[in-house]
Amino acid sequence: MSAASIVGAPAQHNQSSRKGKKAWRKNVDIEDLEEKLEGLREEERTFGSTLQERTDNELFIVDTKGDDKVRRSLPRFSRTALKSYQIISQRSAVPAVHARPRRSLVSPRERERLLRIARKDRRGPLNSIVDPSQPGAGSALLEVSEAAPDVPHPRTAITLPAVPAPHAGTSYNPPEAAHTALLRAAHEAELRRTQEAEALEATKARILGARHADGEGGMRGMLIDKPGDGPADPSQDGPEEVGPQSSAPEAKKTAVPQRKTKQQRRKAEKLRAEKYVLVERTLRKRLHASVDSAKSLRKAADRTLAARVQATAERRARQEARLAQGGLAGQKLGKHVVRKGEVDVQLGEELSESLRGLQPEGNLFRDRFLSMQQRALIEPRVPVLPKKRKHLVEYEKHAWKRFV
Repeated sequence: MSAASIVGAPAQHNQSSRKGKKAWRKNVDIEDLEEKLEGLREEERTFGSTLQERTDNELFIVDTKGDDKVRRSLPRFSRTALKSYQIISQRSAVPAVHARPRRSLVSPRERERLLRIARKDRRGPLNSIVDPSQPGAGSALLEVSEAAPDVPHPRTAITLPAVPAPHAGTSYNPPEAAHTALLRAAHEAELRRTQEAEALEATKARILGARHADGEGGMRGMLIDKPGDGPADPSQDGPEEVGPQSSAPEAKKTAVPQRKTKQQRRKAEKLRAEKYVLVERTLRKRLHASVDSAKSLRKAADRTLAARVQATAERRARQEARLAQGGLAGQKLGKHVVRKGEVDVQLGEELSESLRGLQPEGNLFRDRFLSMQQRALIEPRVPVLPKKRKHLVEYEKHAWKRFV
C-alpha cells in the first residue's frame, strides 16, 4: 500500500512483507489496477457504458452552426448548494437491477385441490366465496366491470335549511293550539323513549331469568349436587333396600341394525329405481304441460318485473322525500345513528308571556352540530366524555411530625 500525499513532499511507498508464497499472493500491490477499474465503473455510471465500447459517431460530432442556448443549458455554479443535495442529485446511468419474481412452489391447480380437500372457502372477485363445481348456481367467476356505479350523494337530495324555522309552540307567548301540538309531540317522543327502555330492561331480565332458571344460580339443566340430597351411603346406613320403587330405570339399549341380505338389497335397489322413474316421468309431464303456457309465463314474468321496478321507484321516491324533509335524522351511518333534534318545549306555568321575562334556553352549538349531521355535511359522532383521572392523595405520617 502507498500513502497518497496531496500537499508537501511525496510519501514513501510502504511495501508489506512478502516473505513466502502465501504472503506474496496476499500482499501483492494491485492499486493501479483498482484505479483503472474504478475509472471504468465511473464511466458506466456517468454515460451508461464505457467510452471504449462506444463508436466515434457517438463520441464526436462536427458542429458547423453552433448553439446560442448552450450557455443556458450549462449548470451554473452555486455557492449556496449543499453537499447533501449534490450527492442526492447524482444519478447513475446504469439501469437498476430488478430481482426475479419468485415462483410459487405450489401450482394453482394443486392449491385448488388442497383447498377442496381441506374444505376451505375460496375467495373470488369482490371478496365473494367461489365454488367452481357449481357454475350454474351463481358461483362462476365473473369479470369485474371497470365502470364505477353512478350513485348520487345523499347531500344532493337534501333540501333541509341550515337554520330551520322554529315551531310556533316554542314562542314565549304561543297560540294554544300550537303549544298543545308541541306538548303532544314531546310527550310522544318521551313515551317512545320510555317504552324502548322498558323493553330493554325486560329483555335483560328475561336473559338473566333464563340464566338462573333453577333458582340456585346455575344454568338450566346443570343441577348442583349438595350434601344430603343424594342417596345415603350403604356402608354407613346398612344394606340398601331392593324393591320395585327403589330400582333405577335401566337405560334403553339401542337396536343395532342388522346387515341386509342380498335379496333385501336387490329389493331396495328395485324400489329406488322405480321411484326414480316415477319422479322423472312426473317432471317430464310437468315440462310438457308448461310448454303450452310459455306465453302466459312470459307475461307473468313481465308483470312481476314491472311491479318490481315500480316498487323500487316508489321506495326511492319515498326515500328522497324523507331526505328532503328531515335529512338523515334517525338513519344509521356506519357505527352511529344520526340523532334527531330534541323537542324544546315549556309547560304552561313556565311561559313568561313577555319578552322581558324570557330566559335563554337550548344550545346553539348543539343545534348547528346536529343540523350539519342531518344535512350530510359531517359524519355522525357520539360525545366523547373526559375520563376521570385518579388523583393521588398525599398523607403525612404522624412520625414525621415528631421532632427531637
